[in-house]
Amino acid sequence: MSTSLLLLLSLLSLLSLSPPSHSLTPSSSPCTAPDHSSNLQVFHVSSPCSPFKPPPQQQPTSWQDSILQIQSQDQDRLQYLSSLAATGRKSVVPIASGRQIVQSATYVVRAKIGTPAQTFLMAVDTSNDAAWVPCSGCVGCPSSTLFSSGKSTSFKPLDTITLATDAVPGYTFGCIQKATGNSVPPQGLLGLGRGPLSLLSQTQSLYQSTFSYCLPSFKSANFSGSLRLGPKSQPIRIKYTQLLRNPRRSSLYYVNMIGVRVGRKIVDIPPSTVFSRLVQPVYTAVRDEFRRRVIPKNLPVSSLGGFDTCYNVAIVPPTITLMFTGMNVTLPADNFLIHSTAGSTTCLALAASPTDGVNSVLNVIANMQQQNHRVLFDVPNSRLGVSRETCT
Repeated sequence: MSTSLLLLLSLLSLLSLSPPSHSLTPSSSPCTAPDHSSNLQVFHVSSPCSPFKPPPQQQPTSWQDSILQIQSQDQDRLQYLSSLAATGRKSVVPIASGRQIVQSATYVVRAKIGTPAQTFLMAVDTSNDAAWVPCSGCVGCPSSTLFSSGKSTSFKPLDTITLATDAVPGYTFGCIQKATGNSVPPQGLLGLGRGPLSLLSQTQSLYQSTFSYCLPSFKSANFSGSLRLGPKSQPIRIKYTQLLRNPRRSSLYYVNMIGVRVGRKIVDIPPSTVFSRLVQPVYTAVRDEFRRRVIPKNLPVSSLGGFDTCYNVAIVPPTITLMFTGMNVTLPADNFLIHSTAGSTTCLALAASPTDGVNSVLNVIANMQQQNHRVLFDVPNSRLGVSRETCT
């Protein structure tokens, strides 16, 4: 059944599993490869190219521990997204980006600030407008990489930021002088929302309020994708749906989702809800149809953390298609199934939102479902595009 639903997309970290071990090091190519034109590399924090990868003693010791740790982080982030999307309506959902409620980065890009340029790996976030970096003298900032305003000849309340080879003079950004706990990304934040202080607004003449990102599969060797700024070099063959605006949070991005198809069955969706943290009624309907269509039939299921549809034998899954106004996105199996390192366990990588009264109406498309897709934000034409692409 078709229902008109508002969807605010999100790059939740849900199942941003650490990539397999590789010999790649941060000092080797492609980690040090320069960004070109208006195309920036996007690194996951667990990438070998990232200096933020947790030390071995802080990394989960097993696949099961990884899942449980990620789910715990996602619970916090869902609460943050709920606070952003709270409008009094029951069909609102975050495409926020790569950070937890404590704002630790999930995806980062290289940016150069000041004259001469000082390089930072800044978290990218579509749920935020501002840009800021930890500055010299900052009390409690977690990084040894701090912006030294005294060494920048162009530093004023406005400074210069360089993205790939594009210099943006007079860029307004914040200079953090004090932080508590884990409240800030280690090397700063680059907001990709559409408010007045966002990158899109401050570079409108350069990038025409257009950008796209492509997130790599966690299976890729260097676990890096790309952020493409401006209308040039964007995909030509791409499907679009309309971008909507919430008057209470006009900087956020919303789209209209009309259903989910599992195999050939369009799942009935209650009209008061929306969507890979799914509200409980929607998740239950999708999960039950998935179980019915898995081959072999009538397999026993087990649970792992918040995932309640896991199998201990090889399965042939049905397709899952997200249906939007004007476009359908059929997900490859790698975008909705996770497998244990040994390959003995497979889980449906969707989960229900917590039923705490706030998150009970919040649905999120997590970054696992977006991996190996280019997601294009064409703000002047009020549309969002999606196309398949190998992102690494």
